[in-house]
Amino acid sequence: MSIRRIAIVRQRFNPAGGAERFVSRALDALASDGRVAVTLLARRWQGEGGGDRLTIDPFYLGNVWRDWGFARAVQQAVQQQQFDLVQSHERIVGCDIFRAGDGIHATWLAQRRRTLGTLGKLALQLNPYHHYTCAVEAKMFRHPQLKAVICNAKMVQHDIQQRFGLTTDQLPLIYNGVDTQRFHPDLHQHRSSVRQQFAIPDHAPLLLYVGSGFERKGVGRILSAVLPHPEVHVLVVGGDKHATRYQQQVQTLGLSSRVHFAGVQQEVRPFYGAADALILPTLYDPFPNVCVEAFASGLPVFTTTQCGAAEWIVEGKNGMVRDALDETGWQAAIALWLAARPQWRTWSATARHCAEPYTLASTADALIQLYEKLL
Repeated sequence: MSIRRIAIVRQRFNPAGGAERFVSRALDALASDGRVAVTLLARRWQGEGGGDRLTIDPFYLGNVWRDWGFARAVQQAVQQQQFDLVQSHERIVGCDIFRAGDGIHATWLAQRRRTLGTLGKLALQLNPYHHYTCAVEAKMFRHPQLKAVICNAKMVQHDIQQRFGLTTDQLPLIYNGVDTQRFHPDLHQHRSSVRQQFAIPDHAPLLLYVGSGFERKGVGRILSAVLPHPEVHVLVVGGDKHATRYQQQVQTLGLSSRVHFAGVQQEVRPFYGAADALILPTLYDPFPNVCVEAFASGLPVFTTTQCGAAEWIVEGKNGMVRDALDETGWQAAIALWLAARPQWRTWSATARHCAEPYTLASTADALIQLYEKLL
């Protein structure tokens, strides 16, 4: 059989990123027996990526020109190179496979409007980037060249079906995989050392937040949720350009002794080991890797109906689900969790159990089957 040429498109390629990591494993498996040759198309590279590289970096000013120029240059390169299969992680009209890891932009905007006043909604409506992105998104999903959209949550599957009319066969569901050996309940061995570092009592209930984008992912909503529960501590791992604003809010609310900012961490695993649960009251998230890692580490997950991780949660067994803006509901959920403290070990075991099937190898296998089908 002749070697098939596959292109992977990503504006900024980071081989340590979740999407890239799982795709790379699948392509390495196919390439190992000489079936495929992989070319990575990107503006920027971080670290060492596998396969050949083709830099696509046209000049731009502003985010609309940036995305439009990159997409146009990719389309030209694809025509010249004559790839057998083009998988894009960006909104590129005419790609064969699109990975909807960021969900649907129109849906994100609908959720964002819920948090804005009249002027904020007007600014959102007048922003040309949102108009461009929604238009390209719709054109891409309706293009006859599109063969498959990889979805990492049923939530995204259903959304694309309803908005753009794609069939279930065109929307393979492939959940994010996790290294179940590196993320494991044995990380509990780090509990004392991490807590000592931040002066968190060993017996204190500790909620962990991991991520950037504090506004979208709900750091402010976490503060409101724990305010009535004086025994609960929060550990915030990650960076944000407005982090100082949240630190000031913590002081204003009198939470300085209970909310701890760890900043960006190169190694997050010890923090999973120190915590009793993960909290992510995100406004919109298809299926963040942090939730998969938390489950694998034996942490219950508290997240929202607008997050794909809710699909793995059995209420009161391995986590809880509330609407992102339900402040009273979040406070009540934490109260229920505290009352169930004698069952926390069972919650932890259930969390671990739900993640165990979704290994990196199983994700790679699912991708391999998809590529073989399309090739």
